[in-house]
Amino acid sequence: MATRTLQEVGLGIKRAQHRHHRALDSRLSVLGLSLVQWDALRHLAAHPDASLHDLAQLTFQSDQACGTLASRMVDRGLIERLDGPGRAVRHRVTPRGRRLLDQGAAVADAVFAESFGGLSARQIAALASLLDKVNAHPLT
Repeated sequence: MATRTLQEVGLGIKRAQHRHHRALDSRLSVLGLSLVQWDALRHLAAHPDASLHDLAQLTFQSDQACGTLASRMVDRGLIERLDGPGRAVRHRVTPRGRRLLDQGAAVADAVFAESFGGLSARQIAALASLLDKVNAHPLT
């Protein structure tokens, strides 16, 4: 097997991520969700009462883009806004949002099972460990 350059490895990671995003967006659309919406629900469920800024950081979005997303999700009844301390506004998943989050999780599980289906449990554990190491190394 030929040795891969670091650029090729980085591109391989990006290619896998892009495939996952396309498949998830396509399959989540049946539920009336985009990947970005499902990801926001997932992070809000894990971090109840997150501020808009917190949610933007968790979902790799700008504050402005996340504000637009949150407004649309409030309008659809997927999340609700709550008054926080001072002028802060907190966000929380609604029961409707929770149902779609759970349905979306089953979709994501199926996509990832299909994607990683050719790997053994040991290979998946090794991949997870290697990614943890890569992500723990700070970039300056």
